[in-house]
Amino acid sequence: MYLDANNTEEIKIVDTEQKIIITNEHIQKTHRRFALATIIIPFLGLIVAIGLLWYSNISLVEIGMLVSMYVLTIIGVEVGFHRYFSHHAFQTSKPVRILLAILGSMAAEGPVINWVSHHRRHHQYSDRADDPHTPYYRQGQRLKLLDGLFYAHFNWLLDGKLTNSALYTKDLLRDPLIARINQLYLVWVILGLVLPAVLGGLLTVSLIGILKGFLWGGLVRIFCVHHMTWIVNSICHMYGKRPFQIDDYSTNNIWLAIPTLVGSWHNNHHAFPNTAVNNLEWWQIDLSGWLIRSLETLGLVWSVKKPTPEMINAKRDKNKW
Repeated sequence: MYLDANNTEEIKIVDTEQKIIITNEHIQKTHRRFALATIIIPFLGLIVAIGLLWYSNISLVEIGMLVSMYVLTIIGVEVGFHRYFSHHAFQTSKPVRILLAILGSMAAEGPVINWVSHHRRHHQYSDRADDPHTPYYRQGQRLKLLDGLFYAHFNWLLDGKLTNSALYTKDLLRDPLIARINQLYLVWVILGLVLPAVLGGLLTVSLIGILKGFLWGGLVRIFCVHHMTWIVNSICHMYGKRPFQIDDYSTNNIWLAIPTLVGSWHNNHHAFPNTAVNNLEWWQIDLSGWLIRSLETLGLVWSVKKPTPEMINAKRDKNKW
């Protein structure tokens, strides 16, 4: 399915009279505390896991836990939260929607509705003052290089400026299934920690296996997923190639393509926001796009959107002037 040449972004925010940020101080403080916990706790888990290496070497069990949980949860974020829930880049069945929402929640980057609200606002105001995580502005003030990178990477989370989901995600709020998954966010985060711990214990038949599964498949995995997701907000709005000269500073960064599951073809994504595939050149790797195409072949997803060659060439031709 090709995109409509006159509609490269389905999610349009037209009501500018409503406030884009929730100003309730109690909600902001609560959001700030949760954000701080999700930044600090995985980092502490990483320190403990590294410290344990002096007493117990990492085995294939822990490596397998880390890699498998990393891939599953970053698929939940990139394919689920990002391409499906934020941009409606494809359609799918209820079981797949549930699975993507739960896997994305296990990444501990916030409930699905909050995540999508922030991302849609990011696209509406990309690299302008109201962008929630641009490296160029903070509360309307222009940022210097290092301050901007730090802010866009994760410090924006500590501002407590929660995007108004009533304005940006009415479609998800009206969906009883997704609203319920959103309410059970902490359950899914805990499940993402318990599963590798239980599997680690079963595979090693030991208490240390439970601990190492919890650390490597749980906290260390969350730390890695967080920073590979956040790096798109920071590095991929400052450093890289810009084949499409659009109204922001998004870039393509080949070095981050595989670890981010191709969130790093960011300029491509901003040029065609609701496409399901981000590799617009034959040599560009798009693991998430390949997964979506595979699911389409199996009949598990459909109405997969992508730009036509004419649309790509037309947008590139603008760069020549």
